[in-house]
Amino acid sequence: MKSTPTKYGSVAVTIHWVSAILILVLLGSGFRATSLTDSAAKEAILMIHAPLGATILLLTLLRLFWWWRVDQKPEPSGDDPAWQTFLAKAVHVLFYIVILGMGASGIGLFVLSGAGDIVFGAGPGPLPNFADYPPRIPHGLGARLMVALFVLHAGAALYHQFIKKDGLIWRMWFGSTDTGTEK
Repeated sequence: MKSTPTKYGSVAVTIHWVSAILILVLLGSGFRATSLTDSAAKEAILMIHAPLGATILLLTLLRLFWWWRVDQKPEPSGDDPAWQTFLAKAVHVLFYIVILGMGASGIGLFVLSGAGDIVFGAGPGPLPNFADYPPRIPHGLGARLMVALFVLHAGAALYHQFIKKDGLIWRMWFGSTDTGTEK
């Protein structure tokens, strides 16, 4: 369950991959909802988007608690240049900041606009224009930043897997293989 100095544990791996899938679904549904003009279609998407957003917020808080109180992250691979190690840490910290900010701004949008009542059936009416509410700006900027971070993160993983061929990607996968390569 816990990480070793060279590999992430099953709890961290599960949170990572569930989070990655949910973030992709959230980005797709969020960008789709933004492009719609039909209130009913947008409402249907938000009925999925909002609970998944709350789920990723809770998973992120769980992950932070896990690292703070229960587990330790594996050591850096050690053979990367200092700038790559710094960039990797920066991307991970930014992921946490953006996810927490997206959660806060999403909750703010629902509370301030009254959309929560509409989306979850407590009140009738068309959805409000979210652009009229201040949390919409950081929520939209956060989504775009999340795409950039996702591309950087996935690109780095692919670089390690296919260019460096160091098996680093196996640190964040299930099973007992430490690096995915034979020594």
